[in-house]
Amino acid sequence: MCKNLYVMVSIIGMLLLLGYATTADNPQRPTSTRYEQRPPHRDGIGKIYMGREISQVMGHLAAGWLERPEREREEMPNKLIELLNLNEGDIVADIGVGTGYIARRISSKIGNTGVVYGVEIQQEMLDILAEKMAEVGITNIKGVLGTITDPKLPPNSVDLAIMVDVYHEFSHPYEMMQNICSALKVGGRVVFVEYRLEDDNVPIKRLHKMSELQVMKEATPHPLSWVATHDDLPWQHVIIFEKVAGE
Repeated sequence: MCKNLYVMVSIIGMLLLLGYATTADNPQRPTSTRYEQRPPHRDGIGKIYMGREISQVMGHLAAGWLERPEREREEMPNKLIELLNLNEGDIVADIGVGTGYIARRISSKIGNTGVVYGVEIQQEMLDILAEKMAEVGITNIKGVLGTITDPKLPPNSVDLAIMVDVYHEFSHPYEMMQNICSALKVGGRVVFVEYRLEDDNVPIKRLHKMSELQVMKEATPHPLSWVATHDDLPWQHVIIFEKVAGE
C-alpha cells in the first residue's frame, strides 16, 4: 500500500532538518569530498556516502544465488512486476540485471516492441544472461556493459529504470544515479527495490539493506520526484521516483 501524504510530508521534514532536501549535494562538488573513507566494517568497503557505508559487490561467481527457488517466496517477483505498471513498448533498464531473473519477467509485459537494457559491469554476468535468455527464447533483452560510474545507456531513452537489491552496492552512487537520470525520459521512472533496514526480521546482512529515509536522502541531489513507496513485498521496499522537467 502506498504511504499517505502525512508520512511523505514527515519524511521531507526530516530531510530538511538533515539539510538534504534542498542542498543535499552540489553537482560541482569534488568526488573527494562527496565520499568519506573509513576502516571497513564486515561486508562493507569503508566508503561512506550520506552516512551510509557502501556494501561489497556480489560477483558473477555467486550468480546461482539469484536463481534460488526460495526467491519466489522471499521476494514475490511477480508481485513486484505488477507494481511497476509496465506498458507494451516500454524501454526498461534493469541495472544490475544479473542472470535476468527480473528482466525476463519484464520482457513479457513490454512485448516485442519493448526493450530491456540489461546493465552489468561484469562481462561474465552478461555472458550468463545471454546464455539463459537464449535457452528460453527471449529476444527483447539487450545486454549492456556499463562501468562503475555509468550504465552506458542512450540519453533520454528510458521509460523505467529498476535496481533490484543492487543500488546499495554501487561504489559511486552519485555518479551512477546522475547518469541513470540522464538516460531517463522526462516523466520516466526509477525504482529502488531494497531490503528493508527498518525490519529486523528481514534476514539479510545489514549493509545489504536500506531504509526508506536513506533512499529518499540519496535521491535528493537528482532531478527526481517521489511517486510512491510500496511495502507489499515480504522483505523489500519498492520506492518509485519520476524524472522531473527543467533539470
